[in-house]
Amino acid sequence: MNLNKSLEERFGKRYKKNEIIFCEFEPGDTCYLIQSGKVEIVKIMANLEKTIDILEPGEIFGEMAILEQAPRSATAIADENVELLEFNRENFVILMQGNPAIALKLLKLFTKRIYDQKRRFMILTLEETDAKVADVFIMLSERMPRDPLDGDMVEIEANVEDIAHWAGIPPSKCQEVINHFVYQGRIELFPNKIKIRNINDFVRFVNSKRKPYIRQ
Repeated sequence: MNLNKSLEERFGKRYKKNEIIFCEFEPGDTCYLIQSGKVEIVKIMANLEKTIDILEPGEIFGEMAILEQAPRSATAIADENVELLEFNRENFVILMQGNPAIALKLLKLFTKRIYDQKRRFMILTLEETDAKVADVFIMLSERMPRDPLDGDMVEIEANVEDIAHWAGIPPSKCQEVINHFVYQGRIELFPNKIKIRNINDFVRFVNSKRKPYIRQ
């Protein structure tokens, strides 16, 4: 996503591969929009460091420092050489006021990012691995257009590695769970697509495993 040269000159930042952009728990007053490269988001969970997301060009991160003036909720690391736009509270307001098209684009990104973070949290707080995988199916199906004629059947564009990433589990374990669902006849697995025969069956299954205070 290239906005324009003047923005790059005013707000541009560059980080080399493996360079830390910011650390979990530290105070922050800036957010970032990725222009090129990828950024790894890492969080400490149960005393273990886990990768919770890999962000690509066009995605925004660190936004809670702007929205809630909160400490960093995760660590951001350059997964490869990256070019970013960095905004603090003051110039973010100036940007929003002076560039309505960019403001709308960023607000849409904020909304999507906050929703994705909530859904990722809901997945990771599930205790059983098969429930985590099932909830990833549900989350990805929420993003796909639905044909009413298909009923409860949905197709999601994802492979085993994608599902494992969202579920926060090793790909080998994810493959075991998916193979079990295939054996049960609940899904069909293709190279880059998964056909789910009854998504509401998975919704009921996940809701039965979710703790009461984080039910949808």
